[in-house]
This record gives sequence, structure tokens and C-alpha cells, in this order.
Amino acid sequence: MTNEHQYKVTIVWTGNKGLGTKSYQSYDRNHTITIDNKVDILASSDPAFLGDKSKHNPEELLVSSLSSCHMLWYLHLCSANGITVIDYKDNASGTMKETAENGGHFTEVVLRPTVIITDQTLVEKANELHKEANKMCFIANSCNFPVKHISTCKAEN
Repeated sequence: MTNEHQYKVTIVWTGNKGLGTKSYQSYDRNHTITIDNKVDILASSDPAFLGDKSKHNPEELLVSSLSSCHMLWYLHLCSANGITVIDYKDNASGTMKETAENGGHFTEVVLRPTVIITDQTLVEKANELHKEANKMCFIANSCNFPVKHISTCKAEN
């Protein structure tokens, strides 16, 4: 059985400085991402595109979505395989290439999860589960660029 899920967000541009989009420099890229019953996300564009560096930008949110989705699948798979994870941290990064047509695209995202588990004998299995998590990740399955993994797993001392 296939289930379909809908996700609704509201984006409100908050960057009109009084002249609207009269020129490329006349407006801010600031906007608010609102999802019912959740904390608003104050966002902007990347500073390279005249955005506010103190706010989240879409590119960071894409990398965050990939990292978060992978982590949630990975934790599920560890739980289902009898592996107790006690710590998980990912220092993920993404590379975007601008094109001559003023557009661009991501060329890759690299996830670098560091995982601590309770049982040394399960480290190899824990590392293998990253491949399975990548196959299961809804976000990674929606991308047209590679999502790579450089994982580290060790057992608690």
C-alpha cells in the first residue's frame, strides 16, 4: 500500500524596504517560513546573493534536511537492529555550483556523521547501516545529485 503525504508551509517575504523590487539592490531577501503550530524560521538568501548572513538560507536548509532525514532513518535502523546509539553528530556540507545562466545547482552533499554506540562488536554493522539509511531517506531519494557519507562510529569507552 502506498501512502501519500502533504506538507504545507507559508513563505512571507519581509524584505520590502519601500521600493519593492524596483532594482536588485532595492530590497532585502528576508522572509519568514511559517508552518502551523511550529516556531517560525527567519530566512534570507545566501550573503553571496545579498542575503542576511544572520538568517538561514535555502541552501543551508536543504543540507540540513538531508542530514536530518538521514539521521532519523539511521537511528530507526540501529534500533531495529539492536544497536544502541547514545550520541550522533553530523557536520554536513553541500557544494553548489553557479551556472553561466545565473542559476545553479548542487553538485553534492557530504554527510559526516560521528556516532557513538554501546557495543564495540556492533561497530561494523552500525557503519553499514548508513548505506541503508541513504536508500531509505525521502529527501536523498528526491535529489538529482550524490549524497555521500563519511561516517565514524565508535563504542563508548
